[in-house]
Formats: sequence, C-alpha cells, structure tokens
Amino acid sequence: MIPGGLFITGTDTGVGKTRVAAALLRGWGARGHRVVGMKPVVSGAVLQDDVVSWEDVDILAAASTVQAPLTLRNPYRFEAALSPHIAAQRAGQCIDLGVITASCASLREQADLVVVEGAGGWYAPISDTKTMADLARALNLPVVLVVGVRLGCINHALLTAEAIRHDGLSLAAWVANMIDPEMLAVAENMATLQSRLAAPLLGVMSWQPGIEYDLPDFEWDILFESAQ
Repeated sequence: MIPGGLFITGTDTGVGKTRVAAALLRGWGARGHRVVGMKPVVSGAVLQDDVVSWEDVDILAAASTVQAPLTLRNPYRFEAALSPHIAAQRAGQCIDLGVITASCASLREQADLVVVEGAGGWYAPISDTKTMADLARALNLPVVLVVGVRLGCINHALLTAEAIRHDGLSLAAWVANMIDPEMLAVAENMATLQSRLAAPLLGVMSWQPGIEYDLPDFEWDILFESAQ
C-alpha cells in the first residue's frame, strides 16, 4: 500500500529538499506508480530569455509521471527570493491553507502518491500567523526530513524532529544529504543522528555541485512501512 502523500521538510533552506523530492518521485515512477510533485509555495524566480520560471517547480514536474495543472502543483509563486510571508506581503497576496489543501486533494485523486515539498524549514512563516508547520498539519501527511549534513546538523535535525512530533505528525523517515564535502567526523555525526532521531534512515545522498537527478539507493521498503 502506498500512502496518499508525503511532506518533505528540511533542517534549513538549501539542504536539498527538491533533490530528495525529485528522487522519491523518480523512484516511485520507475516502480510503475502514478506520482506528482507539489510545491505549495515558492519564492525566487529565474528570468531566462524573458521567461520567468521557478526551478523547484520545474524539477518536480520533470520527475512526475502525472502532468497536472500548474495551479494545483504550485498554487502560490513569487518572483522575489524572500521568506514566503514577506514575498506574499510584497505581492499583495495572502497564502490560504484552504486553497493548498484543496489543490493537494485534487492531485491525490489523479495520482497514487503526491510528494509535497515545503519551503525553507519547519517553522518558516507563510503569513503573519501561520508557518510551514501549519501547512503540513493541514495536509496531515507523513513527513520525510532532509538533513543537510554539515557542522551544526545534529542540533538542527533533533530540534526539527521534535517539532514535527510535537505538532502531531509522523516522522516517517529522514534523508542525509552530504552538502559539505569538507565536513569533519562525518561517520560520528551520522551515528549520532541515527541513534537519536528515532526514525529510519531512508538514504544518503552524496555531495555534488548543484542538483543532480541520479537516484540513490533509498530503502524504499522502509518508507512503505513507515508511512502507512
């Protein structure tokens, strides 16, 4: 049985959430499942040849097997590379959780699995009163935590895992993304994370310059069992 969806969060911004989400989509797709990626809120557009695009949204679309309308896959997008709540304020918009949950429900009718990628970290604000945690709670999906393995990652990972559970959601698994190729004591840090996160390690992604779309050897059965 495949869960209806997964929510991808990270220990910070820039730790590889999109890379992990794309890998999950490609993995499920290669196993014959209908999958679609969703980025409810994105900020920071790229302008190329007078065309505005959002890289995260494009990456998730390319990794999906279900081609759903952009308005469902990405209800809110802002050109300025700012925290979502500030970007929304400057654009004169209000991020409505009802719009996002309705969009996700529509996607779940079209796919076996919806991979929803958050923006920033767990408590990144999306309005004056709401954060990404509120969005995740509204969707009520199992959570996969992407840990950017670098100095300080243990504290960030444990705090995020505690917050996820405190907010009433299931931490289905975590992924280690080796974002600092010069980090010392990697093995010791990984051992500490594995012993203290109290969630299965889904996979380890090696450091590469930029986002690569190769699929690591994830423990797919672990995710099946953890996300029921």
